[in-house]
Amino acid sequence: MAVREIAVPSTPQLGMPSLPEAYRSIPIPKGVSALRRFLAFAGPGYLVSVGYMDPGNWATDLAGGSKFGYRLLWVILASNLMAILLQTLCARLGLVTGRDLAQACRDYYKKPAVIALWILCEIAIIACDLAEVVGSAIALQLLFGIPLVYGVLITGLDVLMLLALMRFGFRKLEAIVVTLVATVAGCFALEMVMARPSAAGILSGLTHPSLPQGEMLFIALGILGATVMPHNLYLHSSVVQTRATEPTADGLKQAIKYNTIDTVVALSAAFFVNAAILILAAAVFHPAGHVVDDFKQAPELLRPLLGGAAATAFSVALLASGQSSTITGTLAGQIVMEGFLRIRIAPWLRRMITRGIALIPAVFIVSAQGDGGTVHLLVLSQVILSMQLSFAIFPLMMFTSDRKKMGQYTNPIWLKLLGYGVCILIAALNLKLLFDKSAETVGVVWFYAGAAVVLAFSLWVMFGYREKAATDDPARSDAPVIEET
Repeated sequence: MAVREIAVPSTPQLGMPSLPEAYRSIPIPKGVSALRRFLAFAGPGYLVSVGYMDPGNWATDLAGGSKFGYRLLWVILASNLMAILLQTLCARLGLVTGRDLAQACRDYYKKPAVIALWILCEIAIIACDLAEVVGSAIALQLLFGIPLVYGVLITGLDVLMLLALMRFGFRKLEAIVVTLVATVAGCFALEMVMARPSAAGILSGLTHPSLPQGEMLFIALGILGATVMPHNLYLHSSVVQTRATEPTADGLKQAIKYNTIDTVVALSAAFFVNAAILILAAAVFHPAGHVVDDFKQAPELLRPLLGGAAATAFSVALLASGQSSTITGTLAGQIVMEGFLRIRIAPWLRRMITRGIALIPAVFIVSAQGDGGTVHLLVLSQVILSMQLSFAIFPLMMFTSDRKKMGQYTNPIWLKLLGYGVCILIAALNLKLLFDKSAETVGVVWFYAGAAVVLAFSLWVMFGYREKAATDDPARSDAPVIEET
């Protein structure tokens, strides 16, 4: 009789899980229809999708559509397909090993690499939170006339809202986030009806890709950074563990199946929102020669062109987007801090720290920048996110391609080729952008010096030493393996 090894999620007794207050807190009903079981699993994908339609995406999509029309739609489509691939792998990693991506890095790498990866991830979270905080503050200013700096401080209080929501259970938190996402989608559905975009232009933008150069490359990379977000990879591998999946081979297989469907459906909705923003800008602003480099310009320009309802819908959607994405960003900050550093502190203090890390630079930058140029500032933040991607996606591919960790769910050859191809493409585009910007500012010599440091660090992390032994880390816990006959 054949015997095969099946990796199953770790249990709390074998190691502290991510988000311990929510770990396996959502039951999966038995003896019900497939639809009801899918709905029980549905939720993590929508939490992740929030990051794909946050104000940072708005900035890059508005800039791309107003400057280049429909020409960058294919970038949104390609980025979304990359996101679906990577997020699916994250969900699989969390379900099979019982470890989120940050914990997997902590288990595998030695301390210097762990600290470096944690710092890079915190930089990405700060850049992401900058977009969320500034976007929400601009929405408050548009709707209620609140000054931008005060709006930033007000949005900092949403960490208290997160604490309150978690007291009612993780499922309630997911329901509120889904409601905010539906609000964003509904507002842009209304915008699309009013804008009447060119069907031929949309089709051409999706099916006729062109290699961007100069400023178009800068915005294209911003779209990529705003779509495939590093902190979402850590978040997704953790929140899939909130379901009380049966610790059996069939239970694991079912969890992977339904979470994959959840990811595809949720990120498809995110693609609609992102594409709608760029299409709106391409249909309304680009023909009139209006280049949107400030969020406040968008509703002001929409009002005379499409009417007051369109301008109000834009502002409401922006506020809903900022508030939903800040919830998931704070959760990601908690996961990263716990996973990389194993710091266990009171939940309220932990979330205040992770939120404050991003809030302080956001207040400083907004105060220095003033009310103008917010879109360019947010595009830059998304490019910073894109720069951090390689340090998350290469470990992700390595872990999910490791048969010792993943068992029968290890990546097949075709998926390894596709996944590493995506990783290399992202890294190459980032190097191209860095070279262009360095030549304009600090000089080519400094670019090569910085690239050499990054390359040396990357090679050291990948090949410089063996995997950390279990004895090096007493708290380390690999996923158990059971035999199925």
